[in-house]
Formats: sequence, C-alpha cells, structure tokens
Amino acid sequence: MNQNINDLLVDENQSEESGKLEEKLIEIKNNELEEIVRQRAYSINLPYVNLKGFPISQEALSFIDVEKAKSLSVICFALLDKEAKIATTDPDNPQLKKFLKEIEENNKNVELFLSSELSFSHAIKLYENLPKFIPMKGGVSITKEDLERYKQDGLTFDKLDSLLKKADISELIAMLISVAIQVDASDIHIEAQSDGIKIRLRIDGILHVVSSLKIDIWPKIISRIKLFSGLKINITTKPQDGRFTINLEKDLIDVRVSTVPTNFGESVVMRLLRSSSVGLDFEELGIKGKSFVDIKKQIERPNGMIITTGPTGSGKTTTLYAILTKLNSTEKKIITLEDPVEYKLPGINQSQIDKNADYSFATGLKSILRQDPDIVMVGEIRDLETADISINAALTGHLVITTLHTNSASGAIPRFLAMGVKPFLLSPALNAIVGQRLVRKLCPYCKEEEKLDNDKLTTVLNILNKIPANSGSRLDKEELDNLKFYKSRGCDKCYGLGYRGRIGIYEILLMSKDIEAAIFDNKVSEYIIQELAQKNGMVTMIQDGLLKAKDGITSIEEVFSVTD
Repeated sequence: MNQNINDLLVDENQSEESGKLEEKLIEIKNNELEEIVRQRAYSINLPYVNLKGFPISQEALSFIDVEKAKSLSVICFALLDKEAKIATTDPDNPQLKKFLKEIEENNKNVELFLSSELSFSHAIKLYENLPKFIPMKGGVSITKEDLERYKQDGLTFDKLDSLLKKADISELIAMLISVAIQVDASDIHIEAQSDGIKIRLRIDGILHVVSSLKIDIWPKIISRIKLFSGLKINITTKPQDGRFTINLEKDLIDVRVSTVPTNFGESVVMRLLRSSSVGLDFEELGIKGKSFVDIKKQIERPNGMIITTGPTGSGKTTTLYAILTKLNSTEKKIITLEDPVEYKLPGINQSQIDKNADYSFATGLKSILRQDPDIVMVGEIRDLETADISINAALTGHLVITTLHTNSASGAIPRFLAMGVKPFLLSPALNAIVGQRLVRKLCPYCKEEEKLDNDKLTTVLNILNKIPANSGSRLDKEELDNLKFYKSRGCDKCYGLGYRGRIGIYEILLMSKDIEAAIFDNKVSEYIIQELAQKNGMVTMIQDGLLKAKDGITSIEEVFSVTD
C-alpha cells in the first residue's frame, strides 16, 4: 500500500516537472522569436515593442476601431496629447501607410513600432473587454449627490467658471453636465477658439457663457468626450455624431454628441434629451380659452390634418407629442415618421427616416399607410410629394399631424400652394393650423411689477384692443385700464437669469368658408388669410403672449423678442 502511494507521488512530481520544463521551453522559444523581431526592427530602423502585458489604456485602444486593427494588423498602445504610439506586425503594408497618413493629416503625430505576431495577438484580445460605448467613470457619471452638491452651494456661473478652472478633465466634464442638468439646459456647447475654450449652456433657448478655459487642455477635453461618446479620437477634420446615456434616479437622459471641425480645433455640442420632457400633457401646453376648446375639438376628429408651424426651436415637436399622448389608446393605431426619433412614446409605433436607405418622408409615408393606421405623425412636410401623400391620407380617413416651416399659421396655406398642392384638395383636408413660439417664464421668486413707458404701453394697448370680440379673450375697458405687467431681477433660484422654464404662445387658425373661398379664388396671401382668420375669432401669437404677460407668466420684453 505504502509502495503504491510512493509510486503515485513520484509520477506526480515527474508530471509537474515535465509541465514546468514544457513551459520553460515555450518561454525560451517565445523569447527567441521576440529577439528575431527585435533584430528585424533594428534592421528596418523601427523601434521594437513587446505588447504582452503592456498596460494599454481604453482611450488608446479606442483610437483605432477593432475592424481596422485586425485588417491592418495595427494597434494603438499609447496615446498622448499630440502623439499616438502605434504597433504593427506588417510595416510594409501600403494600406497601413495610407492609414497612418490620414492620422497625421488630422494633426496627430505617429510613432510606428514593430511587434511580433505573438505579442500583437495578446494585445488584440483586449478589444473583447472594451465596451462599444465606454461608460463615463472617474467622476463623470452623474449621481444624485452631484446634483444636490451644486444646488446646495448656490452655484452661480461665475463660481462655476472658477470651479471648472481648478478641476481635472474627468471632474470638469462631470461638473459641467451636472450643472447643465440642474439648470435644465438643453445643450452644452464647447468650442475651441483662438484665445481659449468657450463653454456655453443653452437655457430656455438662450445661450449663456459659463466659462472660458485655457486652450492647452483642449486635446484632453475633446479626447475624453469622444471616448465616452463612441467617436473616433483620431478623426478631427470630419463631422462626427455619437451618444451616451445618463441614468438618474427618476429620469433617463440621452445625450447626443456632435463634433464639427473649426479653425482652432473642433466645436462640440452635447444635446440633453430628457425622457421626462415628453410627459407634457396637452392641457399643459399653454393654449387657453376658446383656442383650447377649438383645437381640442379638431384633434378629436377621425380624419383631416393638424399642422404646427414655426421656426426651429419653437416647440412644434413638443406640441405634436402632447397631441399624440392625448390621443394614444389601445383602440387606435398611431405611427410616426421622424427625423430623428428623439423621444420614445410608449404604445406608439415610431419610425425613423434613413436617407442612405432611400427611406425619406415621402417613401416612408407610403409604407406606413399600408400599416392601416388611424393616426399618422409626419415629422415635417418639405416637398410636394410628401404634401400630396399627407393630404390624400387626411382625405381618406386618417388623422395626420405634421409640421411646416412658416413664420405664422396664416403663412402655411400660401406655402402649400407654392409647393404645387391643388387648392381643391387642400381646403377639405385641413382641420387646423397652429402657429407657435416659446417664451421664457418669469422666475416666481424674484418677479416684480414693471412700469411701462407711454410709448410701449400705447403699443401694447393697440395690440390688445384688436383681439376679436368673438374670440372669448377680449379684455373689457376696466381690465385694459388696470393692466399690470412684470419683470424679474434675477436671484439664486434662477441663477441670476430672471427666468425659469418656457411656455408656448399660440395662434389657432381654423378652416372656414371665407378661407376656403379665398383659396379657391386664388386670394391666398398671408395677410389676407390672417385677416379672415382674425375675423373668425383667431387670437394672434403676439396677442396671446401679451395676455400671458398680463397674467404675470412672462414679460413684455420676452413676448416682443420672439414675435418681432
């Protein structure tokens, strides 16, 4: 028995020694191979690198995408501000030389190294651990504590500027995004300029400069942003688009990142799309009185067209989403065609156009109409083909809601006819046209009464006196004699801006026999259509804005600034 145990121990020891010997032989062989590659590197005047066990950062690895790395046998193992250290097993590859030239044309110096096939195979495996979109870390992820810290500090933009100047890159970006979320900014603009880096936040539609930083940290900032946005770090002369997501306790923020080349580097815009933004109810849009009753009646019709008009940034998409949310039910099939799909609406089929696949508004609309929808949303009517299909859909039992770029509701009809739409089809298809703008709301904490000078008061009274008597919004003499308007001086609650949030001002144009007759008689100038609409009780955008200013919601200055 003891002899058997001794025999087993001897066999085990011999097996272990044999394994160690085999490992030693492999190590010697590998070292010999590395030495051969080292000698070859010396002979062709290239530095040598052994990548096995080399600490390659995620930022360096992301500099070259995995497909390119495998096809060219190339990998970036170290990335500096103005230099990329790149290893290859095939330095004579003509495609590699072309690739390296492209990198250098993008203002990045390249130092090429020779590596062995063995060490390269170890390094290429690191891509397996690299996420497609590298999550923000090291203080870049936004926590509830981040938001509360800046809120409790009573942060002003001057203080933010001072804090950003002292922060490292990861903390700088985390702080900037945290503050942008805190002040409800829609966009973060980071721009390389001749004298430095300008950082601006778009708050309630207005850009505000919050910091100016030294230009020497620009490469680190742009590299960091590209890294967690899934963009190519080595491309600086072409526009790029990426994205990342921020998960908050009660909200999800999708951040769309856009970069474009400029004279002094690149311009970066990060657009913050909050999932909670689409929760705005139709009743909360700010449409008042008879106008609200009128538009509510029109969207409840089973067919026809509802059109929202206004320039970019006037809240048209928000209005469309609010209408869709109100109409959404299990009894109705709703399909949208958007460019792009910015927010996901539960229970609604959303489709995004793709120009590269010949999936335009016109071709997409033809396809979704074969899906037997009850309600169709078309992101924008840009051409005659889309207009014709939309109008025919409205005439054949579908409710179509869409947008058109005109300055007013009355301008939509001449715009359609200028496209080539047939008048006898347009009139019966239209239900209502909504003209709109967004105005900033006064901060309730620092709002105070404003005394208007005589000229401004006279102008305001003239506009309010023209509100149609049949609109339900006309003010009587006593109300006109006791008008009060307000302004805000700025406080800690509104970060010194005087405003917090925005609300829509609207004009609702309904089709009438007078307007239909004008279309058929080819009397369709914007002025004539507006005159007929007001005769039928339409309150104009500026009148709606002044009524909201009278109620202390916004200021006279804000109303005039968006309607002039």
